[in-house]
Amino acid sequence: MQKLNFPQYSFRFKSSENKTLVFDEIRKKFVVLTPEEWVRLHVVQFLLHQKNYPKSLINVEKQLKLNKTTKRYDIVVFNNDGSIFLIVECKAPSIPITQITFDQIARYNLALNASFLMVTNGLEHYYCQMDYENERYVFLKDIPNYK
Repeated sequence: MQKLNFPQYSFRFKSSENKTLVFDEIRKKFVVLTPEEWVRLHVVQFLLHQKNYPKSLINVEKQLKLNKTTKRYDIVVFNNDGSIFLIVECKAPSIPITQITFDQIARYNLALNASFLMVTNGLEHYYCQMDYENERYVFLKDIPNYK
């Protein structure tokens, strides 16, 4: 898999039915290794090891209802009170980050009301803080560490 713009992490791999699988420690299972999954797994490691978020507050690939349609978010980090701190939208490295990507995460956030957003394709990372009063997001250099 492609080298990403994250620190180097170690992962557990196995093969099954001519597919490479990688262990996701949040979902506690092996999943098919795709370019987007590679990015998602790196983001989880980044959140755990660089930002010090507890594993218990991180959720990966869950469904959410948006205007009578079912969508899947990539990663959500919760606050201790159960509210949502961060939503992460992951794209494969070959997918450029565009306004469409930000529109997608903004739509998800209508239902989730996160404080922060992160959009990444593993090579480029964008971080935003929500400004609900002025109905916009403010770009940041990084997301906060876990307190």
